[in-house]
Amino acid sequence: MLPTYSRTHSAPRKTAGSRFPMACSGLDEVGDRGVGGVQAAGGGLEPWFARQAAISREIRRRGADPTALIEVLHQVQEIYGYLPETALSQVARQLHMPLSRVYGVASFYNGFQLTVPAAHSCELCMGTTCFVKGANALLAPLEQRLQQQLDGPATADGWRLSQVSCQGACGHGPVLLVDGQMISRASAQQLQGQLDAAGLPNRTPKPTPGAP
Repeated sequence: MLPTYSRTHSAPRKTAGSRFPMACSGLDEVGDRGVGGVQAAGGGLEPWFARQAAISREIRRRGADPTALIEVLHQVQEIYGYLPETALSQVARQLHMPLSRVYGVASFYNGFQLTVPAAHSCELCMGTTCFVKGANALLAPLEQRLQQQLDGPATADGWRLSQVSCQGACGHGPVLLVDGQMISRASAQQLQGQLDAAGLPNRTPKPTPGAP
């Protein structure tokens, strides 16, 4: 069941020092023509303007109904690839909802991404079943192999190690996803071979020759 929100909240407004800039007032007129049909006198709108226009169109198509928040957020993520703060601010204003409520919903559901996705991903399922089956024992070898901490920033070549909630494959746990490719029943003993087969780079420092 979708959450229900009251229409009694006033639209959020930008205050001095706000991190969330307001969208252009002309988006409503532009949005009806769609992203592909938007043109400016100089040869085309900047991508950010076209994206905000598309969001405005999606919100209007749903009658600016606050109960459509989740559907709107899915559309925003389709447009940007994630949910940037400026887009959340636009959604809050045009659905007449507090920004805190919009952010709360966006951060609650695992399917929404609040940061720019990395080019490559290694995702460790830490759902209850996978955790009980030993997912936590895989964390240290993964961090050592990629030379980064869990949920840290992506590496220079675009790999990011992150944890995810249940992937619905509890019978195959613990589960890893390497660029979407599932590694099931992962074990510390077989992990390195499984990761090699999946194409995960190995940055484990090699021993120095002659070192004890």
